Amino acid sequence: VGERWALIGPNGAGKTTLMGIAGAETFPSEGAASVLGHRLGTTDLRELRARIGHVDAAMAARFRSRATGADVVRSGVTGTILVRSGHLTADDRRRASDLLEELGCAHLADRTFARFSRGEQQRVLLARALAAQPDLLLLDEPTAGLDLPGREAFLAGLDELARTHPSLTTVHVSHHVEELPASLTHALLLRDGAVVTAAPAGKALTSEALSACFAAPVRVVAAGRRRLAVIEPG
Repeated sequence: VGERWALIGPNGAGKTTLMGIAGAETFPSEGAASVLGHRLGTTDLRELRARIGHVDAAMAARFRSRATGADVVRSGVTGTILVRSGHLTADDRRRASDLLEELGCAHLADRTFARFSRGEQQRVLLARALAAQPDLLLLDEPTAGLDLPGREAFLAGLDELARTHPSLTTVHVSHHVEELPASLTHALLLRDGAVVTAAPAGKALTSEALSACFAAPVRVVAAGRRRLAVIEPG
């Protein structure tokens, strides 16, 4: 509970498969898997999925062009694309407003989602993912395609959530170490469907481990409270 994991690996490493299992969307091809203490195949998947929030790089395109920021966040309460107003309580509406404010997006509540910058959209989608008060948050390359200010604002939002939602467990998929928040606690490195390492972030995100993960001479350097990975010239 409250651990914040990075899931890193080259294309084809198995990240998508693992995220599908973690989201209770797919089953392992062999063996068994448990999510939030429930073994897949022996539990009600609808109830389990309701406890899992999602943000990815493609989600923004699913919302109608006239939806407001508040609409998008409120839709997360019921896990739908359109707002189901009849299913929302006063507490739900208050929580949606609070989440927008917490992520620096209160000014976007009544503006049209389609007109937001990509960075603003992703932060609003992060608020949406939290609207149903999930126990697990899956972030699938959430900063892909964002410009530098947009990426940094999103990562700052994740760091703030680590402070305000300390019991929330997150799994953050990325190809790039610099796209991970400073509040990260653990990392799982995959290659060819096998675990290279799974450990606290300080032990997993090393030059040696990342070099083995990407089969390349990777050097990790400190960047404030974050890290940067570069390929050493041959």
